[in-house]
Amino acid sequence: MFVDQARIYVRSGDGGDGMIGFRREKYVPLGGPDGGDGGRGGDLILVAKTKLSGLAMYHHKTHYRAANGAHGGKSNKTGRSASALILEVPTGTVVRDDETGELLADLVEPDQELVVAPGGRGGRGNARFASSTNQAPRVAERGEPGAGRWIRLELKLIADVGIVGVPNAGKSTLLSVVSAARPKIADYPFTTLQPNLGVVELEDYQTMVWADIPGLIEGAHAGAGLGHDFLRHIERTRLLIHLLDGASEDPLSDWEKIDQELALYNPELARRPQVVVLNKLDLEDAALLWWPAVQHAAAARGLPALAISAVTGQGVRSMVYRVHQMLEELPAEATAPELPIIRLPADADAFAITQEMTDDVSAWRVSGARIERLAAMTYWEFSESTARFQRILERMGIASALREAGVQPGDTVLIGDEVLEWND
Repeated sequence: MFVDQARIYVRSGDGGDGMIGFRREKYVPLGGPDGGDGGRGGDLILVAKTKLSGLAMYHHKTHYRAANGAHGGKSNKTGRSASALILEVPTGTVVRDDETGELLADLVEPDQELVVAPGGRGGRGNARFASSTNQAPRVAERGEPGAGRWIRLELKLIADVGIVGVPNAGKSTLLSVVSAARPKIADYPFTTLQPNLGVVELEDYQTMVWADIPGLIEGAHAGAGLGHDFLRHIERTRLLIHLLDGASEDPLSDWEKIDQELALYNPELARRPQVVVLNKLDLEDAALLWWPAVQHAAAARGLPALAISAVTGQGVRSMVYRVHQMLEELPAEATAPELPIIRLPADADAFAITQEMTDDVSAWRVSGARIERLAAMTYWEFSESTARFQRILERMGIASALREAGVQPGDTVLIGDEVLEWND
């Protein structure tokens, strides 16, 4: 089964907790803090691989999580950082945030990587908080929680040439003649139910990748037929072969309808270099009636026109070399941009305060990327850690904002998953 879309949940590993510990050594007076830092959680990374041809592996399993970092230990021992979880996707995969639709990456180069969910950093042990005025701190940090999100993967096949046309025009037959691809071929429409790729080899060891796109019909851009599912694959191609069916009642009308569907789906496709090829030249009507008409129509639009018979091989060789020549004359493609690591937004310090009902009791909800992360990293069982978090609330302006909103002693304050009681 060919799968070119998938929706998966990815989550990086949590950082390991920092430790609160003190030395207990003979002949070492008073000892000292020696709690080590936690290890970093594993990143979740997408890597583009040419060996893959679809997203079927993500059709059945949808949740992926990297390992957590190990906790810090005594004697200033840092916990082990977790290995990254690498998910392989086909080259040509578009990655989007499922909730917002934001484009995260377009993985068009082999081995291109995207850190879609960076691992949480390890929490600092209490040895990191020692100072001249606090030589025995009972303060440490829990590991930073990993980042999780639903993402959408969309595969757009990467090919030099896309073969488009109405159903039963002979696209699959042509691909099987010029390459080693063996798509399903039959004498009824919509035989091809998925795009097929084939490598076309020339005598001088040069190659081209051709894609056979399932037959398009009028209304394909709006979901009619199979076109809506597979039109995205045409966007990757550098050149289009518009294959006309010489046995059709009106190949010129077919040509006009399919061109209109391409333009409605993506106006850029209307400007894509195109060569018009009339197939089934072995039929009398195609050779005598439609070939002159196609030549005249193509000349009026400034497009090259060729005639072939994919069944007998007539004109196929010269067509292949003409297509290759056109590809050589096209400008070089731009290189893929370097991908960023998906991290916290630039306004991570921003926060919002709202009221909500929890167990029929009104509570104050503090929302914000940084403050929710800090709350999750706090050791609430130690008073010094709690006092440190209170100072952070003051520095970020959250405490004063809560007071202005009307918070009272004893009120419930929710920050992330933490349920706190307000006390000035």
